[in-house]
Amino acid sequence: MAFIPRAAFPALDSLPRSYYLGHHAAALSKIRSMVSQIDLIIECRDYRIPLTSRNPLFEETLKERERLVVYTKRDLGSDGTNGADRKRHTLLRHFHHPSPVLFCDHQSSHDIRQVLTYIKTIVKSRGSLTGSHLMVAGMPNVGKSSLLNALRSVSLHKGKAARTGAQPGITRKIGTSVKIIEPEDGGGGVYLLDTPGVFIPYVPDAEAMLKLALCGSVKDNIIPPFTLADYLLYHVNLKSPELYSQYHTPTNDVMELLDAVARKTGRLQKGGESDTEGAALWMVQRWRSGHLGRFLLDEVSEEALQRYNAEAAVQAPSSLSQMRKAGKEVIRNRARASRAASLD
Repeated sequence: MAFIPRAAFPALDSLPRSYYLGHHAAALSKIRSMVSQIDLIIECRDYRIPLTSRNPLFEETLKERERLVVYTKRDLGSDGTNGADRKRHTLLRHFHHPSPVLFCDHQSSHDIRQVLTYIKTIVKSRGSLTGSHLMVAGMPNVGKSSLLNALRSVSLHKGKAARTGAQPGITRKIGTSVKIIEPEDGGGGVYLLDTPGVFIPYVPDAEAMLKLALCGSVKDNIIPPFTLADYLLYHVNLKSPELYSQYHTPTNDVMELLDAVARKTGRLQKGGESDTEGAALWMVQRWRSGHLGRFLLDEVSEEALQRYNAEAAVQAPSSLSQMRKAGKEVIRNRARASRAASLD
């Protein structure tokens, strides 16, 4: 019998809907206070989730400033089908108009030079003698610090200036600006300010939370690894079950697959029992690094973008207010839990 993948992922109403932390709120407040001094905002979004990695709070905070949208991790969302990539790029550029859009693989000097070329064009048009100040912003773990390091490396041939890591929360405070371009033609240098990732205070859609967690914008202990692995299996089956054929035949049962992966990779506990949780985390990490398929989790089509715009227009004023209230409540609840734990 031919394998039939699941047509939809089951709704998980009990899934956590927030990863909004105190340093996210502090960073957003600091960004608001500094944005008037910034010449250009570079907003990073994850190419694998181009719509889900948009933070509506930035639309409110950054709307006054000129913005460049950079889709990071382009290589992890591209399956090598150039025609499909070109169509997606065209749609996303049209979607963000009039803000310019670039697509970036941090390991590609060609992609980094494109970003540098755009920055130089903006800087030259302003003609500042004292230097230009830019800010990079975005959701947690979308590659902001990696982009800063890559720009500095390609432009100045210097080492890392910002710490990076596989989990969100490496950058927790706004530091000092880092030079990424030397002064040219009598103008000043270009300095880029790295900022902590800012999560959405409340994620109304459970599947959006799963996408953010699978792409690493949420720490791995927030969503159960079995749930993440199951959601990944759902997407992989829609693309090609052949991607895990060395471990198991096509299946919709994630525990069957995890047992096979654990045994094949030697992830065994005492008594020879499979470490299925370790196998789940390993599977997720394999996909994040591009070794278990390279594809988008968001649909990018004319219909999907129109639907997204329509929903955003209806929700915009009230949802932003609700998000802010939800964010404050999340932080208050965490503080109460922390105080209660200290009294035990």
